[in-house]
Amino acid sequence: MSIADVTSRIGQIQAQLALLAPTGGSAASSAAFATSMSAVSAAGATSAADATTAGEAVVASAKKYLGVPYVWGGTDPASGLDCSGLVQRAYADLGYDLPRVSYEQATAGRPVASLAQAQPGDILAFGSPVHHVGIYLGDNQMIEAPRPGLEVRVGPVYETPSAIRRIVPDATSAVTPAWATPTARVAAGTPYSGLFEAAAQKYGVSPTLLAAVARQESGFDPTVTSPAGAQGLMQLMPATARGLGVSDPFDPAQAVDGAARLLSSLLDRFGSTPLALAAYNAGPGAVLRYGGVPPYPETTNYVRSVMSMVEAA
Repeated sequence: MSIADVTSRIGQIQAQLALLAPTGGSAASSAAFATSMSAVSAAGATSAADATTAGEAVVASAKKYLGVPYVWGGTDPASGLDCSGLVQRAYADLGYDLPRVSYEQATAGRPVASLAQAQPGDILAFGSPVHHVGIYLGDNQMIEAPRPGLEVRVGPVYETPSAIRRIVPDATSAVTPAWATPTARVAAGTPYSGLFEAAAQKYGVSPTLLAAVARQESGFDPTVTSPAGAQGLMQLMPATARGLGVSDPFDPAQAVDGAARLLSSLLDRFGSTPLALAAYNAGPGAVLRYGGVPPYPETTNYVRSVMSMVEAA
């Protein structure tokens, strides 16, 4: 076995051990949601998802970690990242769930034939077996966490990748999915479908998205109150409801109108449905603080569940 093979195998074992490390984090309090909304509007900060394409959003997400030291097995930017930790984190910030290990990332998504066909945001994998990954920037440049003693950096694509994988839509063929348009119709038999469709037209959001949020939040029960105090069909906190002009969160018409108004503002602010959902669940301040979907189990599961519902519609 060559030195390169040994290094590759050690990296794979180390990455697999990293999967066993405990993770932490709890959802931010929704009670501060209205205050967070005001703070976000005043801050004028930009998110990675404001980029003009999904691939550029990945690049912007990865560039947040420039200068972070390489740490073998690192998955936390506060202490360090390894190559696959960087790739996983950059995509996770935008709501994508990638494998932890580099050789598994080299099989995620869709294959790209060659570097000539690569677009920004594609995953570049190196070696056979794969021992290194980076994110393509374009113009034969990539961002990577290279090796111990160095930091996350931009550099040239130093050799022909053994695999190139695309996770996001193709830049030249990306289209708005049917469910995401305000004129879409919710599935027959969906409770409160008329309210969802009317609010969608009013605020320019997807009725399918509104219905999925209602299903996730309350199971279409307009009388429910959560342990945290969120109320009604769309589970609005009292302070949030007041800020949206909703006098009675238990009134389905008012609740849907307020939630549609809120989601519309979050979609405009963050430019991404997963990020808007994360802000709806954990607060926009948390999304800005982490530069993407916060790593709270409740929030990541929430985003994944709602996105699964709308994509299956």
